[in-house]
Amino acid sequence: MSIPFVDLRAQYQELKSAIDQSIQRVLDHGQFILGPEVKELERRLTKFIGTKHCVTSASGTDALLIALMALGIKPGDEVITPAFTFIATAEVIVLLGATPVFVDVEELTCNLDAQKLRAAFTPRTRAVIPVSLYGQPADMDEINAIAGEFGVPVIEDAAQSFGAMYHGRRSCDLSSIGCTSFFPSKPLGCYGDGGAIFTDDDGLARAMSEIRVHGQAGRYHHTRIGIAGRMDTLQCAILLPKLDVFEQEIAARNEVAGRYARLLAPHADRIAVVGVKPDRSSVYAQFTVRIKNRSDAQEILKAEGIPTAVHYPTPIHRQPAYAAWAAGVDCPVAERLAVEVLSLPMHAYLDEATQAQIVAALARAAAA
Repeated sequence: MSIPFVDLRAQYQELKSAIDQSIQRVLDHGQFILGPEVKELERRLTKFIGTKHCVTSASGTDALLIALMALGIKPGDEVITPAFTFIATAEVIVLLGATPVFVDVEELTCNLDAQKLRAAFTPRTRAVIPVSLYGQPADMDEINAIAGEFGVPVIEDAAQSFGAMYHGRRSCDLSSIGCTSFFPSKPLGCYGDGGAIFTDDDGLARAMSEIRVHGQAGRYHHTRIGIAGRMDTLQCAILLPKLDVFEQEIAARNEVAGRYARLLAPHADRIAVVGVKPDRSSVYAQFTVRIKNRSDAQEILKAEGIPTAVHYPTPIHRQPAYAAWAAGVDCPVAERLAVEVLSLPMHAYLDEATQAQIVAALARAAAA
């Protein structure tokens, strides 16, 4: 029997009654757009993260797009972002006609290398979007400090790190704006697309709330250009009971990650675990290792019913659609990671016996 990569079925069985009841309440009241569950989720997310405002959105990508629109990003502007991340981070920059400026990442964490950030600033730089990849925040203090020297806001792309801690604060509360995703496979995931934006700035919160509803300040009164970026009431209803147990699931994910680390330690010469820095925590959206013979390893694991994934096989500056912005880009770490990273099954319900099976197969593959 194949091992699930992310076991949403096991989670649903644990929360079935609460999720079913929450969905049924929406079906009963029929307010499928901006119903009461939307406001309730925003209130609870604000309390969980510790920011003044939370604006839910239709997806994590829309969260980033809305944030950039609220900052007034326009053609001719430059936005700095890592070369090694999911395409959405750069996509939203290009959609607004701005120029993505790619910076290399760290070997240890795969996050944006703050030591290489300052050199990427120009007089046209208008924002920085560091990504908190694989579940742990980037070096946000250093990134904020450098951006502050240039008077530029920072948007944390926390699509994979919602719930993680950094210097005593939650991811999404580490910069001018924090954006996250509730895609089903995320540590806190709904059953479709969804996202959220966090800020302490009243003006930005108002702008983002209007942008997500076609730039509407009041019914049919449009004060700015906007999009259809609302999160569905049903998806908010699904997240509410999941949020009740989210901290326990974070703890469980960290236990799973700790077991992986112990099981993999004897094989460190062939399998390197992506590191977590001691001043922060991870929610392990993925448990990612680096291995030289990745393709062979994937085939061996697949034959044993063990799924894997590659996050991500091609840096953004090497993607055909982004060739126009790739001239002169030098990101050797990103290119090296792209051919070595391999994500293993990871979720809060993964048991030790299954992990041992996964690691044993991976060790055999690494030695092959």
